[in-house]
Amino acid sequence: MSSRRKFITDSVLGGAAVAFSGSLMSMPAKSYRKIVGSNDRLNVAIAGLGRRLGAFYTPIALKSANVELVYLCDVMKKQRERALNNFSKHIDYRPKLEVDIRKVIDDENVDVLLNLTPDHWHTPGSILAMQGGKHVYVEKPCSHNMNENELLVAAAKKYDKIVQMGNQQRSSDHTIELIKDIHDGAIGKPYKAVAFYVNSRSSVPVQKKAFVPEGLDWDLWQGPAIHREYTSETWDYNWHWYGWNYGTAEAGNNGTHELDIARWALQVGYPEHTRVIAGKRQFKDDGWEMYDSMEATFNFSDNKIIQWDGKSRNAYNTYGAGRGTLIYGSEGAAFVDRDRYEMTNLGGEIIKERKTGSNEAGTALGGGGDTSTAHILNFFNTIRGTEKLQAPIDDAAVSMAMVHYANIAYRTGKDFDIDEKNGRIYDRDAMALWSREYENGWEPKLY
Repeated sequence: MSSRRKFITDSVLGGAAVAFSGSLMSMPAKSYRKIVGSNDRLNVAIAGLGRRLGAFYTPIALKSANVELVYLCDVMKKQRERALNNFSKHIDYRPKLEVDIRKVIDDENVDVLLNLTPDHWHTPGSILAMQGGKHVYVEKPCSHNMNENELLVAAAKKYDKIVQMGNQQRSSDHTIELIKDIHDGAIGKPYKAVAFYVNSRSSVPVQKKAFVPEGLDWDLWQGPAIHREYTSETWDYNWHWYGWNYGTAEAGNNGTHELDIARWALQVGYPEHTRVIAGKRQFKDDGWEMYDSMEATFNFSDNKIIQWDGKSRNAYNTYGAGRGTLIYGSEGAAFVDRDRYEMTNLGGEIIKERKTGSNEAGTALGGGGDTSTAHILNFFNTIRGTEKLQAPIDDAAVSMAMVHYANIAYRTGKDFDIDEKNGRIYDRDAMALWSREYENGWEPKLY
């Protein structure tokens, strides 16, 4: 990347600069854009053009972002075409369309991969990208299992790449402000956090063998996961609920965000113990194959505790919001979500509050908004060396571990202790789920 930029810079500073000097203002906007700031421009590729794509229109299109979208990659033809059409409303040039993420990674002109693929592709695709010289923004969950969690962090260090997870609330101004106040003692010593997510997802179809949808490369969609015949409804979102081959259940799909805020507020690392009560509570005869309700408890040193309350299909308004984090301290409490926060004293009186008017999506499918934009721009600017990551992958992976612990506890039906220094589990059955089986030739490895 540095060699390519040096070549561009040297070219501009050479004889070509003389030709430019008198005619910049007369150039078409498209040509002018390709010259101004070219030595700092990042060539970006997006892999995975599903529901999260809308979060990337603004940060890609902003002139101040100084990036060029060179690839739109997806295994489904209609997704590629839809993404190209939607981006045409935001940018004045045409990125290339590609089916295979590996071809994108092989292109030496690509500086950055935005990895928006399904969960089972997150770590394998990100590691391939780093091995191909790319910096990576990977959507949550950054890993499918604990082994991938460790590999992803190791890869960022080995290949010296900037890697940020899409836990975008880390870039929220009001959340940053509240967490600083908590760390400065505004509610005394924080000792407990409750992270929650509530939704009214309906029943999902029972899987049935079906023809592969037109335009879908099913084998490539499965990629690192164990390959099987196509079943109806799988590729378009319901893979989240159809077993552990592809998804990480609701804890990975949404719990990642609030668990991350809870851990940040309490300033804790790995827990010492995990216990879970979870099950499929609604629509008992539908195709949903995982828990849809979970209560997870994580105990930490210094008598700190984090609880996760996830209700995917029962929208009872327990906490007054669809998602958020409650933090309890020795002298008060606090609540924060994507739009606001409030702090109270021990009497429950509000002592400080802030409502931002943020347009960051909450429980709606897809998402995006001003916080996502800030998070992505923070990633771009960290690559340039002008900012520091709000969510460096070695820290984000610790929050991600809590998701994996919860899922492992559910799958084994066991509570277990954890080594708070390295995150290893003191249980043989739990450790059997530390990794997963991969399709032959797809297991992520560091070279």
